[in-house]
Amino acid sequence: MGHEPVEHPEVPAGRPTGPPPGPRDPGDGWAYGPDGQKAWGTVGAAGLLVADDAGRVLLQHRVEWSHYGGTWGIPGGARHVGEDAVTGALRESAEEAAVPAAALQLRHTSVVDLGYWSYTTVVARAATAFAPEIGDRESLSLEWVPADAVEDLLLHPGFGRSWPGLRAVLDARPVVVVDAANVVGSVPDGWWRDRAAAADRLLTRVSALATGGLSSDALDLPFTTWWPSWTVVLEGDARAAADPGPAQGPAGSVGASLSVVRAPASGDDAIVAEASRVVGSGASPVVVVTADRELRERAEAVGAVVRGPSWLRDPS
Repeated sequence: MGHEPVEHPEVPAGRPTGPPPGPRDPGDGWAYGPDGQKAWGTVGAAGLLVADDAGRVLLQHRVEWSHYGGTWGIPGGARHVGEDAVTGALRESAEEAAVPAAALQLRHTSVVDLGYWSYTTVVARAATAFAPEIGDRESLSLEWVPADAVEDLLLHPGFGRSWPGLRAVLDARPVVVVDAANVVGSVPDGWWRDRAAAADRLLTRVSALATGGLSSDALDLPFTTWWPSWTVVLEGDARAAADPGPAQGPAGSVGASLSVVRAPASGDDAIVAEASRVVGSGASPVVVVTADRELRERAEAVGAVVRGPSWLRDPS
């Protein structure tokens, strides 16, 4: 985890008070604020909060000589120059705790931005079980801690301040269900001549969104970026579209879930059934993308929110 400015105890911190010898990357250095404050990471810092299906989160017990030694927090540190925050968090967690990126499915990011320096918390789910291992001298131990027991520990001040907000949405599972026929029909690109090809183009667009994530504003959720699960419903000739395959996430992580439902009959019926299923499973929010008025009413009746096709083209 990166250093915190003294005046900003909410910002995650983490290395020894002095700079480490021989920085390996230009990002391993101090960032200085206009009033002389300093924080570790010339281009910012990032850390990983990963939860598993047993309701636990992976925490790092910090060595005594480190900044806020003896406290518990998340693995992380300074980003490298030219490195995005997600890649930085995954790299740091791999170096410090042997967290395999391929086992992680991204959920969302939270950013504390001081102007001259920022810290990004990347929240992920362990899609595949793994055992963390101490990879450097900054950890006393690494433990899977039940989420309900985190506040019983002596927490790093930055993590302690951010934990209540992170905990509140730790189990949030946004889902987007796309009415492919309606969305494709809203774009006058000759889709009627080859509906399967038009569906292929839509699936390519959705796959890019599944990889890159959506802004929190698009989903009316807190924090910065979210990776919802996606379901695209195809009907008629569009059912011949190719399977897009799994979405690849940044830095080798697992992308957001992307599935295709090929409706045997009414696409609207399949969309309502899927929306009802995921709402019933506890997913929230569930967004149905369509401009069809009757389908809108049916989707809202089962607890989904509805957005028009333009939302999918520019979900910001």
